[in-house]
Amino acid sequence: MAAIAGAAVLVAGAGTAGRSAARHLVGLGADVTVVDARFGEETDDELAAAGVGQISIDALLAGTTRLDAFALVIVSPGFAPSHPLITQLRTAGLPVWGEVELAWRIDRAGLLGPPRTWLVVTGTNGKTTTTSMLADIVAGAGRAAVACGNIGLPALDAMAGQPRVDVLCVELSSFQLFWAPSVAPEAGVVLNVAEDHLDWHGSFDAYAQAKATALRGAVGVVGLDDPVASALPVLGRRVGFTLGDPRPGELGVRDGMLVDLAFGPGGTARDLVEASAIHPPGPSGVADALAAASLALAAGLTPREVGAGLRVFRPAAHRGEVVATVAGVEYVDDSKATNPHAAHAAILGHRRAVLIAGGLLKGAAVDDMIRDTRDRLAGVVAIGRDRELIVEAIARHAPEVPTVTVFTGDDGRVTVQYASATPETDRNADFPATIPAHSMPPRAADEPAHAVMTRAVEVAAHLAACAEDRPDTVLLAPAAASLDMFGGYASRGDAFADAARALPDARSAGGSSR
Repeated sequence: MAAIAGAAVLVAGAGTAGRSAARHLVGLGADVTVVDARFGEETDDELAAAGVGQISIDALLAGTTRLDAFALVIVSPGFAPSHPLITQLRTAGLPVWGEVELAWRIDRAGLLGPPRTWLVVTGTNGKTTTTSMLADIVAGAGRAAVACGNIGLPALDAMAGQPRVDVLCVELSSFQLFWAPSVAPEAGVVLNVAEDHLDWHGSFDAYAQAKATALRGAVGVVGLDDPVASALPVLGRRVGFTLGDPRPGELGVRDGMLVDLAFGPGGTARDLVEASAIHPPGPSGVADALAAASLALAAGLTPREVGAGLRVFRPAAHRGEVVATVAGVEYVDDSKATNPHAAHAAILGHRRAVLIAGGLLKGAAVDDMIRDTRDRLAGVVAIGRDRELIVEAIARHAPEVPTVTVFTGDDGRVTVQYASATPETDRNADFPATIPAHSMPPRAADEPAHAVMTRAVEVAAHLAACAEDRPDTVLLAPAAASLDMFGGYASRGDAFADAARALPDARSAGGSSR
């Protein structure tokens, strides 16, 4: 890579990725300026103390700074290629890299020690669980590994940490992959590809092509049960995984065992772990485990090491976590299911469930999700800005499913409306139509949202108790983003967990009665 020391570098975005890039560029001797929308009205003291220049996007677009003064631009993943700032920078002929591309080039150049092993995970859904599984498997085998990238820790920070990490288990979003065209990992996987972020990429094909960047290394792993992922081009060795019986060159499930037919000597079948031991349980959890196992085996781990890591793995909060049990019904927080594809997989992980869903659908349709899971739904409680879109989809594809909306009205009271087939009127007597939001425990700015979630959980519990075919789960799998009501999916999941644990006779996941 070109010399960084003494070069003038522009970093677009002062979020986590941009700040990480700026810090490391300064450490390598670059002259760094950060451009961000909020600069001009305010100054970032931490960046200023590090000697980093600051300029607003408006000022840069207005031409107050000469673009030809910069040798390189590092762009944060939130900047779409169609953003006016990016358009202007590219028109000026400047090279534009993402912070992952910068990390890759720094690593390949040996600027932070010998190059690491990169194992890359991407897909519309399941990225974080798969990356976490992979990091636990590799670390459990005694190799210095860390989960980084889109999972929270920037790759540059992971490489600079002490003690040294030799294996980077890198979760990458489509945004990060778009801005990292040179990355060619030891092994990479595309789990699945469904409609998401089309406003950023401009088309579904462009989104899928960005995901395919993960398959440009020595081993490319694809989810064979996903029609889009399975058709993506692989530059190196192609490996597939499936929930069915695997063929040569694949991993899959046979007689209740996760089996490898890709990496054994002569293609021999090797048992890895019982499917029943995988957490989170269900098809999506097993698929993520097969993907993680594929990357770990590609990196040289043994089947015994892979099986041991998967057997002890437990998902992080908000990803299929059982937060309470009430009268034999588990309350499951899958708040991270922020699009219909993820929620669809979450529902299929349970025999029968009352679903709490809704929020910001971002233009995504829920019709396929409702149609394909109707036999598993004992009821639906719809919340959030796009709740009526969920109600309409149920009316089209599953009108027999009891459906309720819960929302805050103009008077500040939490309102319950029965939208479709419901239990008998006398069973609804325990649930008056409205309750004052101020009757809920105070929660500062999130109070109305928590009041809605509390009421939604109460209604879901009622639907579960009234269902003829008793559900085993009340499931928060929103199929939508959370920012219409909450500060993030974690806050939404916490509100669900608090409400579930406050139900009469609830027992927390640890087994204690509340």
